[in-house]
Amino acid sequence: MLFSNTSSRPNRFLAFVAKEFRHILRDRRTLLILFGMPVAQVLLFGFVLTNEIKNASIAVFDQSKDASSVGLTNKLTSSGYFRLDRNLSSTEELEPAFRSGKIKLAVIFPPDFAQKLQTGDGQLQIIGDASDPNTATTLINYANAIILDYRQQLLAGQSGDAPVIRIETRMRYNPEQKAVFNFVPGVMTLILMLVSAMMTSITIAREKELGTMEVLLVSPLKPIQIILGKTAPYLVLTMINAALVVVLGLTVFGMPLRGSILLLTFECVLYMFVALSLGIFISTRSANQQQAMFMSALGLMMPTMLLSGFIFPRESMPQILQAIGTAIPATWFNTIVKGIMIKGVGLDVLWKESLIMVGMALFFLAISMRNFKDRLE
Repeated sequence: MLFSNTSSRPNRFLAFVAKEFRHILRDRRTLLILFGMPVAQVLLFGFVLTNEIKNASIAVFDQSKDASSVGLTNKLTSSGYFRLDRNLSSTEELEPAFRSGKIKLAVIFPPDFAQKLQTGDGQLQIIGDASDPNTATTLINYANAIILDYRQQLLAGQSGDAPVIRIETRMRYNPEQKAVFNFVPGVMTLILMLVSAMMTSITIAREKELGTMEVLLVSPLKPIQIILGKTAPYLVLTMINAALVVVLGLTVFGMPLRGSILLLTFECVLYMFVALSLGIFISTRSANQQQAMFMSALGLMMPTMLLSGFIFPRESMPQILQAIGTAIPATWFNTIVKGIMIKGVGLDVLWKESLIMVGMALFFLAISMRNFKDRLE
């Protein structure tokens, strides 16, 4: 009798383990966490974590237009690292091109480049957009290496004096190449998104989990008033966070504010409204606080950090990840903050990014309210 009970214990334990396996295999959310997240992280980090930049847009101001300048331009664009975005006709076109954010690098050839190259006095100028200092430094290193290789090709094809190419390098907007110029806008982008969206989603999910949402729904307030009332405090508190980040960037790290502070405030409020709309949407799809926190972290934090251009340049990503990045509000807000604070641009340049964020806010708010009403019915 005792022997029979003792021998049955391993069988009971194995049956218990088998039951737990069946529970896990039936739970799709648990399987997604166990297998989906590692696969997604490996693929994302594998494609995103790279120092190599490809197809960066450049502008060329060729005042010589001879065989040497054209040949060097072709070598730059055929390398795979650069893509010719535009040919400039004057130096006055440089500033608008950089301010628009359409180019990362400019190459300027002086008149009679080929003739000066033959006499050993070839010169050219490279200008980088150092609002993102890491990207600018990488691209200038690429250009220097390609120019050096071009010089070696010329040297191999002649027996006279070695051609000399003197390169003058300039960094626009951030001559000292301070990393904080990229860090402060990125941190602001991340903080505003996480605080606004995550806290909003968790708050509304908590009301549903505790059963107090039904009490609010029978009150005289309309559903839209309940939602706005829940999110209004986070809008104010997140705005204070944004102000603290800007003040610390200006006073402690020497971050410039070359654009309009009113425009920056408006864009921050618009971005927070997008984040709040996302938080409301997540709350309508979440059954409890833990699920809301998980969806916020997985759906917002990782894409904001990896795909928005905050840490890694979007030019180095595969096309599919760049396309996904365009659906992330942080991608557009990061460009807006850099444009206002570092380049001093206005709404005449940033209107497209602002309009996209307005569309995102209205879209997520509309589907969130529809989901909210469906839950009520």
